[in-house]
Amino acid sequence: MQIGRILRHLTSSSRGTHSCFATAVLAEIEAAITAAEARHAGEIRFAIETSLPWASLWHQVSARARALEIFARLGIWDTQSNNGVLIYVLRADRAVEIVADRGINERVTAAEWEAVCREVETHYRAGHYVEGSRAAVAGVARLLAQHFPAARASGNELPNQPILL
Repeated sequence: MQIGRILRHLTSSSRGTHSCFATAVLAEIEAAITAAEARHAGEIRFAIETSLPWASLWHQVSARARALEIFARLGIWDTQSNNGVLIYVLRADRAVEIVADRGINERVTAAEWEAVCREVETHYRAGHYVEGSRAAVAGVARLLAQHFPAARASGNELPNQPILL
C-alpha cells in the first residue's frame, strides 16, 4: 500500500475541489459539452471526484478502475448507439481517465484517449482548470465527431451538467 497516495486522499478536501471546479468552471464545462454534442451524435459526461472512499483506497483501486465503476454507476453505457463517454477526474491522484462505451471504443485507440488525458493533466497541473476541462471536452468531441457525425436521432440521452462526486 502506498502511504503517499493514502495521505493525498485523506488530506484532499472537497473545499479544494470546489475551489478548482467553482460554479463558473462547472458552467463552462456544461456549455462546452452542450456545444460539442451539437457537432456529433455521441454523449459526454464529466465527473470530478476529490478522493477515493476508504474501502477503495484500502483495496488499492486505481483511478482507471474507479472511472469504470463511475461509468457504470452513472449509466453512461445506456445510450442507443453505445457511444457514451465519461471524462473522469480524480483530484487526489491528479489523474484524468476517459472511459468510452463499446460503440466508440472499438473505433478509437487507447493511445488517442491517452493523448487527450495527458493534455488535460498538463493544463490542470498548471492550475488552468477551465482550459483543461475545455480541452477534455474538445478532445473527446473531436474523436466522437469522426465516428458519430451529427445526425442525432436519439436526442440528448445523458445530462450535460458535470457532476462532483
